[in-house]
Amino acid sequence: MSRPIDSAPRIVSLLASATEILYGLGLADQTVAVSHECDYPPACRDKPQVTLSAIDSAASSLQIDNQVRGKLEASASLYTVDEGKLLALKPDMIVTQDQCDVCAVSLDQVRQLVTSADALAGTSIVALNPQSLTDVFADIHRLAKLTNTEQAGEDWLSELQARVTAVRSKTDPLLTTERPRVICIEWIEPLMVAGNWTPELLSWAGGVAGLATEGKHSQYHDWSEILNFDPEVIIVAPCGFDLRRSQSEAETLKQLPGWHHTAAQRQDRVFVMDGNAYLNRSGPRLVETLDILASVIHPQLFPAAASSSIHTLR
Repeated sequence: MSRPIDSAPRIVSLLASATEILYGLGLADQTVAVSHECDYPPACRDKPQVTLSAIDSAASSLQIDNQVRGKLEASASLYTVDEGKLLALKPDMIVTQDQCDVCAVSLDQVRQLVTSADALAGTSIVALNPQSLTDVFADIHRLAKLTNTEQAGEDWLSELQARVTAVRSKTDPLLTTERPRVICIEWIEPLMVAGNWTPELLSWAGGVAGLATEGKHSQYHDWSEILNFDPEVIIVAPCGFDLRRSQSEAETLKQLPGWHHTAAQRQDRVFVMDGNAYLNRSGPRLVETLDILASVIHPQLFPAAASSSIHTLR
């Protein structure tokens, strides 16, 4: 249900990464509403918000996981859409996702709303489902084409791809013995190892991703599996948490049996990252994520790429 629209469309973004793309294409004025999770660029926070989460994000990691599992088992939605506000806005386009019902409003919810409301009869739905950074680039190209901002999209993509090439020109020649074993923890209780685009980014950053498959969803893992892999670098980036919250949650990892004997802990190479802004969000800042990962995996190759968005866990 997506088609090219007029030069001055009214767009609603129900996905934080999509909002970043729209703003990057110069469509800030055309973006008339966003989701409750859209927080970047900061200016988007002034837009009307048309979604709300049914999950208490202030709860502990385990409590949040239990809430999510309970909702899914009951076939209940994790998010609600303010239908009245959305109908009043009469958008030409709604950008949503078809990747993860835990991450944002589901595509089925959006379809049901659009097909049942006469006021949205002319509204186009664009669903994003990236599994890799290449897919994110394709989403930028796709949205640029649909919104008549092709030139802006091409210029932006050239810049982003050049940054990726700059990193890979240094890491691609590395031998296997020069690539440390890396684990990215996406959730702490229960433990989940980051999948989707993360293994690809870790490989491009010069590491060997463990217990996750590129293009596959993140999976739960026993701590014993991570111990057996014995990562030399651990990245802790809980999904949806900012750096401060992530640092607080990461402290519980120190209580795991054998934590202090992991190669990463012994070498002081356990890092906590603002996953909400970077690693967890399938948008253009994955390129900056690559820069950050490369700087901590191979600081000798990227000495100037340190970021305030990642700290060492000691």
